[in-house]
This record gives sequence, structure tokens and C-alpha cells, in this order.
Amino acid sequence: MKTGMTIAVLGATGMVGSRVINEASARGHQVIALSRKPANENPKHPNLTPVAVDANDPHAIRDALAGSASHGAADAVVVTVRTTPVDEEFLVGATRTVLDIAARLGIRVLVVGGAGALRSPGDRDLLVADNPAYVPAEIKAVAAAGIAQLRTCQSHADADCVYLSPPALLEPGERTGRYRRGSDTLLISADGRSWISAEDLAVAVVDELETPGPDPLITVVHRGEHLSA
Repeated sequence: MKTGMTIAVLGATGMVGSRVINEASARGHQVIALSRKPANENPKHPNLTPVAVDANDPHAIRDALAGSASHGAADAVVVTVRTTPVDEEFLVGATRTVLDIAARLGIRVLVVGGAGALRSPGDRDLLVADNPAYVPAEIKAVAAAGIAQLRTCQSHADADCVYLSPPALLEPGERTGRYRRGSDTLLISADGRSWISAEDLAVAVVDELETPGPDPLITVVHRGEHLSA
């Protein structure tokens, strides 16, 4: 298990990014919080360094990941960028920029993407993005952007990258530390839902960085106490 890492988080002020920062900081890792408008230093996280970065600026991203007088070089970078409304071109471009830079610097990349790229439970030929049971018409563009983001990761032969697809429902909640992990198929929890809290997704993110698995595409779902892993 890797300890004492320096982890950069792009999209640090978002729902997922902020919770990844909390989780990584609580485990003693140094954290570089990258966002367009970074928050001030948090006294609860003395190992946190906020850095102003525009995801469209490759020079700023490279400088932040390579290290500076305020922080060391990153060992890993977590990409948690999202836009409202969805902007597929921006999402793909920002992801490709991080992959390019990380490959040159030898930094591992974990991309928190979307559930649309997963296979449907019970029908491996049907992507979640094309399954109206999980993706209604009004969010198909969001699902399509996530697939494009995954394809960008898969086509980058030089990058050390893992793409983490959340379940169908991801929302703020409780940190339980309990989740079940899978690869390319959407998972369903014991209560019949496909869901996880953002807090437990962050646990899975840091777990993967500390103990990397073999799969380039992974997913997770909430796991109750009575279930086996």
C-alpha cells in the first residue's frame, strides 16, 4: 500500500473533488487542490495546498503537477471535472490535457467519470447510457460525454490511467467506508438501487490510489454491513 503520497485533485471544489480532498487529507496524504477559484487554506487540513488552475491551461496544469515552491510534485492526479450544462468538448479536452502531462511526468491518473460507459446488469450488450431505466432522455448528453471521456482515456496508450464509474445515483451522504467494487458492469446494492454516497466514492478513490488494482475501468456501489465484499 502506498502511503504519504502527494495527490492532486482537479475540480477540487466540486461534490466529488472536495470529498476526495477530505478523505486523502484524513489519511495523511499531501493534497494539491486544483480549481479555478480555490478555497483558502483549511486549518483542518494543514497538508492541503490550494492552487488556482484553469483546466483549459496546460501550462498551469503542468506547473501544478510538477511541483513548486509551495508543494512537491504529484504522485497521482484525480480528475473530477464536470460542467453544467454538460460540455463534452471541454470535458474531453481537459482530460486529454491531464493525460498528456501526467504521461510525461510519470504520474498516475484516476478519472472519476460517469455511469453511462458501463454495461447494463443482465444485458452486457446494452450500455447504461442507452438504457432508459437508468438514463432518461434529458441526461443522455451527460452520459454520452462520460463515454467520450472514457474513450479518451482508453486511446491514450502512454498514460497510467484508471477510470472510475460511479453507480447510477451519486449524492452527498454518509461516509460508511463500505462499498462493493466491480469492473465494467453497473452494480446494484442490496436494496435494489444502484447508488453510493460521494463520501464513500471518495473512499474508493483513495483506496485505488493507495492500492492500485489491475483494471483500467472500475465501478463501485454502496455495500450494507450484512453483505460480503
